[in-house]
Amino acid sequence: MKPGARHRLLLLLAALCGVLGGLGAFTFGYAEGFSYLSDDPAVCANCHIMQGHFDSWRKGPHHAAAGCGDCHLPAGLFAKYLAKALNGYHHATGFTLQSPQPDLPGERKVFDEPIRIKPFNHRVLQENCLRCHGALVRELLRGAVSGADAVLCTQCHRGVGHEAQS
Repeated sequence: MKPGARHRLLLLLAALCGVLGGLGAFTFGYAEGFSYLSDDPAVCANCHIMQGHFDSWRKGPHHAAAGCGDCHLPAGLFAKYLAKALNGYHHATGFTLQSPQPDLPGERKVFDEPIRIKPFNHRVLQENCLRCHGALVRELLRGAVSGADAVLCTQCHRGVGHEAQS
């Protein structure tokens, strides 16, 4: 490769990296990316689709004892931030790639509104219910906390945390 061609290729590569880096930094700043590192429940309402859940949590009994992360994120620093990263990735791609009118025939639908909990996050929620309330419900469960015979807290307490959600 000629020295001039190599120089132009490196310049083009540097410009491409600069544009992608700048676009990424702008997007991260616009989306208030650093706020997601906190435990502030208000951060969950950064996205309009979560505003109703946030408002109902503020009116419910768990408001005084637990924030969003206490129920919806695993215990442990690494597991918590891994779950935040995975959920953030799925939410960002879902909101970005979904059609503006997803209910029309042939349009791309990535998620339902109102948003629904996925199996991984439901397992985290179940573990956190039992972490806080396990002693209270130990006799009720009698070992049926995992597998096909699991007694899921949300079977009876679907609205806990979001009682006012309609």
